[in-house]
Amino acid sequence: MTNLRSFATDLFTAAVARADPEAALETALQQYPPNLPTNKGHLILVALGKAAIPMLRRAMQILPRAEAALAVTNPENRAELDGAQVMSGAHPVPDHTSVNAGLALRKAVTGLDSSDRVIALISGGGSSLAAVPAPGLTLADKTTVTKQLLASGMGITEMNLIRQQLSDVKGGGLLRQAHPALVSSYILSDVIGDDLRAIASGPTVAPLGTRTEARDLLQQHGIWSQLPTTVKTHLSIDVPPTVPPAGNAHLIGSNRHSLDAMRVCATAAGWLAQIVDDALIGDVEAAAQRIIHASQETNCSQPQALIFGGETTVQLSGTGLGGRNQELALHVARMGRKMLQGRWVFLSGGTDGRDGPTAAAGGIVDAGTWGRIETAGGDPDALLADNDSNRALAMANDLLLTGGTGTNVADVQILLQMPK
Repeated sequence: MTNLRSFATDLFTAAVARADPEAALETALQQYPPNLPTNKGHLILVALGKAAIPMLRRAMQILPRAEAALAVTNPENRAELDGAQVMSGAHPVPDHTSVNAGLALRKAVTGLDSSDRVIALISGGGSSLAAVPAPGLTLADKTTVTKQLLASGMGITEMNLIRQQLSDVKGGGLLRQAHPALVSSYILSDVIGDDLRAIASGPTVAPLGTRTEARDLLQQHGIWSQLPTTVKTHLSIDVPPTVPPAGNAHLIGSNRHSLDAMRVCATAAGWLAQIVDDALIGDVEAAAQRIIHASQETNCSQPQALIFGGETTVQLSGTGLGGRNQELALHVARMGRKMLQGRWVFLSGGTDGRDGPTAAAGGIVDAGTWGRIETAGGDPDALLADNDSNRALAMANDLLLTGGTGTNVADVQILLQMPK
């Protein structure tokens, strides 16, 4: 079983390595060369997201010297870069550092003219790392709404549509601020389906929707009545959709690329490997059921590796600590101990190395997980009901701990099974 757990971790490492932001950016800059400034123009580099540091580092090595360079990332991935200003914001809920970072981003692209050029390097996590409340709103308003969205079970695209309507930099906000300078964006996707408008809430692309659509989503999910009055007032004022100025946006990496890397690695090691689902979304318990069902539908006469990728959701009802990957792993542990055949290990991890407001990337479980929690004095059913997956997995020594990876292409899952 130790070997299975070690191999599952190796596959996760391969997924993260395939999402290396420096290599992905270098390739993209060769394929899609940016429109650089004329002799009298200035080049401005801005990087936002959990992969901001490596992306900006490689851009500064490849491109001509920039007039200004700014990176905004999470504290775990922060590192100093010569010639650049580096700031960190909070994740997954914005705080005052997020506002400071958002204001710095906006300032970096303000006052430019048509001879100037902006290159924006965008990766996941930016929705929270940089936050500039729309006029009339406060940080407290955005914090309250973000917590409600995270607890609602909404998908990331729905959440970011709402966030855009409460922000002065998202949904094309930086693109509008930089006008008339041309903005070229290179985007590392952490969103399943790779909708560029949803990644980091789309600061350099068109918005996902309107205030009316945001209001409808909040009402459908039963959140509207809980919102601060200022937010309800803001969203109740319908404004014509704003079309940001034209910009160039290029996708440079995605979750699917990482799943392919896992498949290739497992196949090379002699496993029967297949990508079962590259859009594993929705409630974690339902996702766990799909994973178990996929195993039962396959022929486990030889070692098999079932690969999944996506971004599930958790509807919070308890007061515990965890994240979607840890809770998914715990659900698979609960179901798998009775329904999975042979020896097996399941891993679910965030490619950024952090799952929810915890230090873990996710969880790695097997048929003995449930019993190890009980042996350690825990009640796994009660812990799961309280959304306390972090504590439960810690009792079983089943947390996936990697530290910040410097990239972010959503989540990956691997189920390894050996025949009886």
